[in-house]
Amino acid sequence: MKVIIAGCGRVGSALAVQLVAEGHDVQLIDRRPRTRRLLPTGFPGGFHQGNAYSRTVLEAAGIEHADAFVAATSGDNSNIVSARTAKETYRVPVVLARIYDPRRADIYRDLGIPTIASVRWTVHQIHQMLLHRHLTPELTFGNGETLLVRSELPAYISGRRLAEFDVDGEIRVVEVTRAGRSLVSAHSTRAEPGDLVTFAVAATALGRLRGFLDKELGT
Repeated sequence: MKVIIAGCGRVGSALAVQLVAEGHDVQLIDRRPRTRRLLPTGFPGGFHQGNAYSRTVLEAAGIEHADAFVAATSGDNSNIVSARTAKETYRVPVVLARIYDPRRADIYRDLGIPTIASVRWTVHQIHQMLLHRHLTPELTFGNGETLLVRSELPAYISGRRLAEFDVDGEIRVVEVTRAGRSLVSAHSTRAEPGDLVTFAVAATALGRLRGFLDKELGT
């Protein structure tokens, strides 16, 4: 992926290092040139000095071709402006934002921008959401060890029991929305076309759940 990270503080720099180690193209934006010192020597990504909501700076970082944008500066106002610009002006497919004031989460939610608030698991949570972006996080528990995620089921699963997804200690089907109505899945409930399913899943098992959903699709 080509990922642009606004903010090269502890969170932004740590996330950038993790992503480039996995082979992703990472571009960082920060108005403070000294934050570049948080990056290791020989860091292969790019660093752009300036405000993350400046279109000139964003375009220099390649926003027009970005797969994901992460707003992780030290200011909520900067994060919401830059995230909104990335989503609404440049149509970046995946936009995530860090917030310091949880009361502002509703603003982001109305804009369709997932947020991460807890410092302890910010880097891990953003990383997981980037890698498993088709699994929409609805709620997290503890420090992000367990999540509720929703996904529309692929067509090939139709007719199979939803209980087949259950893995002790890792994945559990807790709800299915069918034709606009929600129901609690029973052991005998079978998948139907268009089902939107809610899973309780351990953060460490997101890859396994993604594998279940992608299997036989060649993706």
